Amino acid sequence: MYVKVACAGGGPAGLYLSILLKQQDPSHDITVYERNPEGSTYGWGVTYWRGLLDRLHEHDPRTARAVEEHSVRWSEGVAHVRGLTTRHHGDEGFGIGRHRLLEILAARARSLGVRLEFEHEITGTDLPAADLVVAADGVRSALRTRWAGHFGTEVRAGRNPYIWLGTTKVFDSFTFAFRETRHGWIWFYGYGYSPERSTCVVECSPETWTGLGLDRAGEEDGPALLADLFADVLDGHPLTGRSAAGGSTPWLTFRTLTNRTWFRDNLVLLGDAAHTTHYSIGAGTTLALEDAIALARALREHAALPQALARYERERVRALLPVQSAARYSARWYENLPRYIDLPPEQMFALLGQRHSPLLPYVPPQLYYRIDQAAGQLVALRRFKRWLGPRVARTVHARTLAVRR
Repeated sequence: MYVKVACAGGGPAGLYLSILLKQQDPSHDITVYERNPEGSTYGWGVTYWRGLLDRLHEHDPRTARAVEEHSVRWSEGVAHVRGLTTRHHGDEGFGIGRHRLLEILAARARSLGVRLEFEHEITGTDLPAADLVVAADGVRSALRTRWAGHFGTEVRAGRNPYIWLGTTKVFDSFTFAFRETRHGWIWFYGYGYSPERSTCVVECSPETWTGLGLDRAGEEDGPALLADLFADVLDGHPLTGRSAAGGSTPWLTFRTLTNRTWFRDNLVLLGDAAHTTHYSIGAGTTLALEDAIALARALREHAALPQALARYERERVRALLPVQSAARYSARWYENLPRYIDLPPEQMFALLGQRHSPLLPYVPPQLYYRIDQAAGQLVALRRFKRWLGPRVARTVHARTLAVRR
């Protein structure tokens, strides 16, 4: 039995795990430790899709109802390229403010008897006495870093700089905007997360970043420059960074993090502490919550902790393989934007929607577009595409590993 549980990190993964474990057995003694003050968080809004909401309803309907109630939704994607607008109807998507999501999860955890201790950081030198210690302390996890050699942590840096910003422009669709400058292309992904605000993730190549002076722009000058570049899509609304209390808003390059193993004795990794996937597929929060679901289930079904943690690791590593592949190819699509940007807008947007495909980098874009259009009508060709894609991905992955060795 896992009587006492200590969770380092009060993000979505740690809070939702505490909710699920308390539901499974109210006698569990669970404490969530968060290094930041209550109510402070980074970021703006997060995205998720109907599949996650269905899983939340299955495991905790009360939380699911609150999340859905405070979410905005869309079912259309819009791309703005060279003064032209292309629309595509797709799956239903949702956005919710990260601050609101954490409020919902924290309130639910407290109602079940979970203790939440804010401004209390857990490091590798002061592990709390507990039957199970959960490292849900993010991509820079102090607990994972303390035993990085055991976990086999590997970090691969991406190429393009990016920045998370907010705006009072409310997008009613998931919006892409591409702008050509004399220093190259720059673009953003925008989505609503409340009736009053949206998130904008701005990205460009390193050459465009330095050419536009974004590497040297101040905290106010940088967002103002970007708002001017995208003024027509933003309808004149500003772009803003974090508040002064939240610290500065830095430009980053995405770091893809993986671990060879996810547990050590009674310490287990959860969410971004265990893995990251490129932000362009919008899966970070979903994967964190699915980690929590899988770990809670493994702990319920296995009385022995080593077996439970091994089951959790196997299940999540297997589930993450296609997602991590999709994220790699999605990031590569944007890093190779000139390969696609001169296509007719409807073709470019169609291939934007296909950016997760392991075939796309190896097939001329216009030929791929024609194949994809035909595959939508011919069942046999669609099956062949589904068959061939994973095999190409596995071959490329195997060659990459061989080169690294």
